[in-house]
Amino acid sequence: MYVAWRDLRFARGRFALIGAVVALITLLVGFLAGLTGGLAAQNVSAVLALPGDRLVLQPEGDAAATFTDSAVDDAAVAAWRDATGVTGVVSIGILQSRAEGPTASGAVALFGLDSPAFALNAPSDADAALSAGAAKALGATVGDDVAIAGERFRVASVGDDLSYSHTPVVALSPTAWKTLDQRLGGSGEATVLAVSGDPAWNEVAAETGTTASSSLASLSALPTFRSEIGSLGLMIAMLFGVSALVVGAFFTVWTMQRAGDVAVLKALGASTPALVRDALGQALVVLLVGVGVGIGLTALLGALAGGALPFVLSPLTTLAPAVVMIALGVLGAAVSLRTVTKSDPLTALGSTR
Repeated sequence: MYVAWRDLRFARGRFALIGAVVALITLLVGFLAGLTGGLAAQNVSAVLALPGDRLVLQPEGDAAATFTDSAVDDAAVAAWRDATGVTGVVSIGILQSRAEGPTASGAVALFGLDSPAFALNAPSDADAALSAGAAKALGATVGDDVAIAGERFRVASVGDDLSYSHTPVVALSPTAWKTLDQRLGGSGEATVLAVSGDPAWNEVAAETGTTASSSLASLSALPTFRSEIGSLGLMIAMLFGVSALVVGAFFTVWTMQRAGDVAVLKALGASTPALVRDALGQALVVLLVGVGVGIGLTALLGALAGGALPFVLSPLTTLAPAVVMIALGVLGAAVSLRTVTKSDPLTALGSTR
C-alpha cells in the first residue's frame, strides 16, 4: 500500500473529486431507496399486516387475481372453511371511499374484518378504528364521529399507521363494511380471505377457482405496487451501474497515467499480486470514504424529510445500498487493472528509460 498511500497524499484533489462523485451517487441511491421503501409502506403496509398464513383472492373471469377486482363468493368461503387442515378463515372486505372528520376530509381505505390478530378492529357496527394516518388526515381522535358514505361512526380507537394503495386505513365491523359496500354499488362479498393452517393449498384453490399466496407474494396483485416498485427499482439499478462505470473509468485513467511507475516497480521485483492489492486497496479507501459520506448525508436528509416525504430510514435503505456500491466500485476498479497485470517492464519503460 506504499504507492497507494503516496498517491492519496500527493494527488488529493484527484481523489477528492472521485470521492465526491461517489458520495453524490451514494446519496442518490440511498435517498431513492428510502423513498422507495416509504412509498411501498404507504402502498402495502395494511396487506402485510393481515392475519393468516395465506391470502386467498378470487379472480374475475380469466384475468389475473387483483385486490381491485377480487370478490370471494359464499361458496368459496364455505369451501375454504371446510377444507382439511384449515384452522381459521377471516373474511376481509376492502373498499376505497372518502370520509369526513371533525376538521377535515379525505380518501380512506375501508377494511371490514373481525380479527384480534389485525392491528385495527372496530368493537361494534357503530364504531370505527382509525389508523394513525387516517386520524391525522381527518382530524379525529377517540370519541369523535366520522362520516362515511352517509353513515356516522364513532372513533373507538386510533392504532398503527397502516395504508393501502396510498390511502390510510379505517377498520369497520364486517356487517358495517358490507352495508357500505352495497350502498356504494358493490356486492358485499369479501375481497380476500386470510386463511390459517396447512391445507393442500393448490388443490383447494383449484377447486374453488381462487388463488392462495403468502402476504409477500400477494403484493403482486396490487397493480400500483408492481408499476411503482418496478420503475423505482430500475432507477436504483441504473444508478448502481453508473457508479461501477464511473469508478472503473476513473481508475482506468489513473492506472494508465502511472504505467511508468508500475513498470519501475515490476523491474525492481514487485509481484503482480502485490501491485493489484495496492491498486484495489487504494480504490477501497476512496470508496469507503465516499460511500460513508453519502450514507451519512442520506441519513441526515432522510431524518429531516421524514415528516414531509414517505421516507424509510433503515439498514435496508442505507447499509444495503452502501455495501452494493462498495462491491460494484471495487469490481469496476478491478476491471481497470489490465495495465497492471499485463504490463511488461521493458515495454512500459520504453527505450528512453
